[in-house]
Amino acid sequence: MLRPMNERERLPASAIGEALLIAAAWGFNFIVIKVGVAGMPPLMLAALRFALSAFPAVLFIPRPRAPLSRVAAYGIALGLGQFGFLFSAIKLGAPAGLSSILLQSQAFLTALLAALFLKERLRPRSLAGMVLAAGGLAIFASAGQGGGGLSALLLALILLAALGWAGANIIARTMPGESALSLVAWSSLFSPLPLALLSLALEGPAAIGAAFSSLSWKTGAALLYLVLMATYLGYGLWNRLIMRHGAARIAPFSLLVPLFGVASATLVLGERFRALDAAGAALVLCGLLVHASGGRR
Repeated sequence: MLRPMNERERLPASAIGEALLIAAAWGFNFIVIKVGVAGMPPLMLAALRFALSAFPAVLFIPRPRAPLSRVAAYGIALGLGQFGFLFSAIKLGAPAGLSSILLQSQAFLTALLAALFLKERLRPRSLAGMVLAAGGLAIFASAGQGGGGLSALLLALILLAALGWAGANIIARTMPGESALSLVAWSSLFSPLPLALLSLALEGPAAIGAAFSSLSWKTGAALLYLVLMATYLGYGLWNRLIMRHGAARIAPFSLLVPLFGVASATLVLGERFRALDAAGAALVLCGLLVHASGGRR
């Protein structure tokens, strides 16, 4: 039985270590996606990721208590919405480091959707954070029009991925008390088929066949990382930390994900920020900090 949480009690070192491990795993995930889509069409890679996230896990993990329609909606928002668009953007050339930052726009989109559909109050700090982040996005958009940085298409794909993640967050809020692992495993059942059908239609049987016939160990290792590290280790530890220490104390650690993403992209892929990229990224991150500050300085 979990003991009552004391908001003034310090987080134990083990909890901080686990939170940092999750942020590192999710940040490095963008490098892994870059490797994965180099050897497999992005929509098919996403289909395989969710197929392996569902099987054989659903044979051992209890089914969520929520209606299957909500579980399916969560899976489609996450699978088709977030990862279908994100994998496609990275395949088309979106830098891993910038993608890890821009995807965090989901925090603002979640707040907006919650205000629209769940009638949650939009707090002044959230509006201020949105204004800052919007300035950063405007910098990225103008830089792309000038022939550098992200193109309008890549920026739109990443923001659509963020919208898919935000939609999944809103659906998850309607299922309080569900286990994160149970929700991830069972919702993954609903993503592979539509992703595979879209892959056949948009990426073509020839590209898919060629990818499978020349499947490398790097693609296989990337797929395993996406399933084991990014999905089950990440969501499993994250859910346990929130249950033990509370969402308010653990959620701010998610702001470290883009920092790990940028650092790993710089070290592994040699990605470098231009001055405009750095300015836009700084505004987006500042907006996230204001949004997550809870009114504290």
